[in-house]
Order: sequence, then structure tokens, then C-alpha cells
Amino acid sequence: MSKPRRTSRRNFIKTAAATGFGFAFAPQLGRAQSAQKSAANTQSPPPEPETKPDEPKEPQFPDLRIAFIGVGGIGGQHLNETAPFGVSCPCYCDVDTARMEHGAKRFPKAKAYQDYRQMFDKEHKNFDAVMIGTPDHHHYPATMIAMQLGKHVYTQKPLTHTPWEARQLLKAAKRYKVVTQMGNQGHAGEGWRLVYEFVHSGALGDITEVHTWTDRPIWPQGIGRPEEVDAVPATLDWDVWLGPAPQRPFKNGAYHPFSWRGWWDFGVGALGDMACHTMDGVFWALDPGHATSVEPVASTPVNNETLPNASIIKWTFPATSKRPGFAAYWYDGSLHPGAPIDLELGRQMPNTGNLFVGTKASLLVSGDYGNSPRIIPESKMREVGKPPKMLERSPGHFKEWILACAGEKPIDYPKSNFAYSAPMTESILVGNIALRLGRRLEWNGEKMEFTNVPDANQYVTKDYRPGWKF
Repeated sequence: MSKPRRTSRRNFIKTAAATGFGFAFAPQLGRAQSAQKSAANTQSPPPEPETKPDEPKEPQFPDLRIAFIGVGGIGGQHLNETAPFGVSCPCYCDVDTARMEHGAKRFPKAKAYQDYRQMFDKEHKNFDAVMIGTPDHHHYPATMIAMQLGKHVYTQKPLTHTPWEARQLLKAAKRYKVVTQMGNQGHAGEGWRLVYEFVHSGALGDITEVHTWTDRPIWPQGIGRPEEVDAVPATLDWDVWLGPAPQRPFKNGAYHPFSWRGWWDFGVGALGDMACHTMDGVFWALDPGHATSVEPVASTPVNNETLPNASIIKWTFPATSKRPGFAAYWYDGSLHPGAPIDLELGRQMPNTGNLFVGTKASLLVSGDYGNSPRIIPESKMREVGKPPKMLERSPGHFKEWILACAGEKPIDYPKSNFAYSAPMTESILVGNIALRLGRRLEWNGEKMEFTNVPDANQYVTKDYRPGWKF
């Protein structure tokens, strides 16, 4: 069994003091260069091309009408990813008119709004589905309104801003029977399927620990609220941008359009932003259910405005009828577990990834999407070989959702539908509460309450400004 050489609390704090929490423990992995194509032979004419059958084309769904909430940043990706399917768009929304260009270019006849509540009110009869790419604190209200109106929804990760919101969306998806998908696109890839198959084939034995790490945050954290106040740009509806969050002055560059991720009021930090990608395989392969406890192993200083620059968090998951209990660890701020003893000399740990520690073998997974899972050492990988195929392969994360929205697949066809992604999001966000309190917390998942620190329960949900709780 591979045991990672863990970073102790004492060594973490000692190293942090010496470096100012500018951690750089993981060497940068080299990236493969693309092979160059051979130059064409210009001495003789090229051969006549062989006649090939027509390449299959993506199905067209012009009758599927999608409203886009957010058309800059990740919202622009939503526009790009749905373009091959020929969907229509009667309306879209972005709180900042300066970021509407992408939507206007692709759908010049669509009506534009800055407040999605107005869009839902005026246009709900004109569209069938919604794609939501907003700051995290808007995920829940936009998604809930859509489902209440019977609209299919694709909501970016993390699904919600609080554990309570995740539980409500899970219930709503069952109630309204609409097609749902969370935007953790790696769930459709080959990597996490291979991780699932390695675990369920028995090649690793019983999993005792999983370690997951990321190079995030790449935005400001560990800071206080700016004292300066700037005039709100004419293109931005700041009151709508704040939405359900408490009122605060606008400061240029502090929040909109990117740096909101590190603020408690708007985002969920490195853990919430990336764990729905990078811990996906943990939840899929091990089906952990509710943790019994969650604790901050170590972190840089935490304040009431922003999340810390770096942290290590531990969840304890109980045994089930199918597997023993196990511990899951999360590392951010460029922290990661020490290299396991089975890792070959000269082989580096990836900047982001997972280590599944089993009683028979350990599995090292590179990247955020389960890339290149390999049993270590390589000699063991050659001995075990590729696991048997157990899971259906995906036609694509966006395509899963489109096919179900168009009625060509059942509503639960998207594999990261809310029945899966809402409980995962809930468990991940419980980790942020332990981080904020700096305490080990005992969690009753069924009742959604902490049993040993009652004060922690205030963070299971939050207060909403009038007009924003649905």
C-alpha cells in the first residue's frame, strides 16, 4: 500500500512562515510538443485523393430554444459548445452590456437583458432550456427559477454557493422532472471512467485514502475588503450583479468580472471552484455519501471577507455495504501530498491530480479531468493492465444535455445531472465551512446540521437580499 509522505501541520506552518505562503512544492510538468507533419513532396504531383464517405455531421436541433444567462467568460463557452447543434436563442442575459458582444454576434435577433428575473418574466414562453454561466452566488436563484418554470437547465460548477442550495436543487430536479447537467465537463471524458473501472475491477483493493490537489487559486484570496470606492461603469448593473449577496460598494477590478471567486459573499474559493472537477472521480468511483466529519488540517489565515491562500481539508466517509470507510484529503494553494513511496525515481507529481491509495495498489491521476490514470509503479501497471470496460462512453458533456433536452434521450441521460452533482457539491462545500470555522466538524448529512459546533450551522445556508430567494 502506498502511503503519501504527508505535510504535517507543524511543517505546513513552518514552511508557510518562511515563504509567505508562496508555495511551489510541485515541479512544473513538461508538456508534450505537437509532432510536426512531414513536408509535402513538391517534386511530383500529389496522388488523387481517395473517395471517402461523407463524414457524419452533428445532429441539428433548431427547434430547441436556449436562453443563455451570462455570455462572457464561461457563458461564451456555452455559446461555442452549443453552436454545432444548431439550437436557437430567443433571448440572453448578461449583467454587463460590455460583455454582450458574443451573444449579439451569434444571435443578432435575440433580445438582451441585464436581469435574468426580467428575462424569465417576459420571455419564459419563448424558450425551452437555460444555460447558466454566472458568478457562483447567482447559480441557485437562476437555476431554481428556471426549474420552477419547467425549463431544462445546464448550470456551471460549482452547482451552488451553499450546501443548503445544493439540497434544494436536488429536490427541485425531482419535483419538476426537467433535464439537468452541471458544468463539470470532465465527467464525460475517458479519464474518470477509467478511474471508476480501476476501482471497481478490484485492481486497487480497498481504497483507504484519496488525496486531491490543485494549483488554484489563481485569483486574489486572503485579503480584506478594499477601502477605496469607484464609480460603477455605465455598462454594469451593480445592484443586479450583487443579486442575493449583501450590499457593498463597487471597486474596479476587485470583484467583476473575474476576482469574485475568492470572496465568501460571491464565490467558494479554490475548493468549490475546482473540486467539482478534480474530486469528481472520488465521488463517482467511491459513491461516498455524507461525510461523518470534516476538518481543516492546515490553512493560511482565514478572514470574514475572503478564503485563505492555501489549505488542506480532510473528510471522513463511513463504510458502506460495498466498501470500507476512507478518508479524502484536499490540497490547494500549490500544496500537495508528498510523493508516494511507489513512485519511480525521476517521475514527478503533477501540478493537479489525485492519488487513490489502495490495499493492493495505488493509482496516480494527472490533471483536473482524470487524465492518464496509471497504477504506480509502472511495473505494476504493466502487470495489471487496462481495466475491463464497465461504463458507457459519452458522446460529449454538452451533447448529453442537448440530446435529453431535445427528447432524444431520457431526462436522466446527462451523467452529471443533479441527482449526482448536487450531493457532490453539497459535500464539497461542507469542507469550506470547516475551513471558515477552523474546527473539526461532525456532520449529520441527513439532517444537514453540524452536531458538535452549533455555530457552524449558520453557514449551511445564508441570508438573501429581498427579491433573490426562490
